[in-house]
Amino acid sequence: MQDKGFRKLETWQKAFGFALQVYRTTHVFPKEELYALTQQLKRSAVSVSANIAEGYERQHRKEYIQFLAIAKGSLGEVETYLLLARELGYFHSDQYQLLEASRQEVARLLTGLIRSLRPTPVPPAP
Repeated sequence: MQDKGFRKLETWQKAFGFALQVYRTTHVFPKEELYALTQQLKRSAVSVSANIAEGYERQHRKEYIQFLAIAKGSLGEVETYLLLARELGYFHSDQYQLLEASRQEVARLLTGLIRSLRPTPVPPAP
């Protein structure tokens, strides 16, 4: 099987790794959260790498940037769910810190990728 182009992107790799971290961390959440906070957190975390991949496979740069923006929105959603889970005591502070550091790294990489894809403004003619 040939490697897909998006798999080579550091941003996708980090986002995929972050989703794995979220999955591994949430397995200890209370059973009553299985169809609530746990599911929402997992879905938003995996949405980040999925949107990077989907945007990459699109035919136009504008669409790609749009999907990257959606991925950034999902990271905001994840941040909210992580804060809620921390406040509810569903994981230890060190687990939260690791997840939050990973989330911030993915956000930084996504921002850089979006900037690199935006056309540079043409300076006005003298």
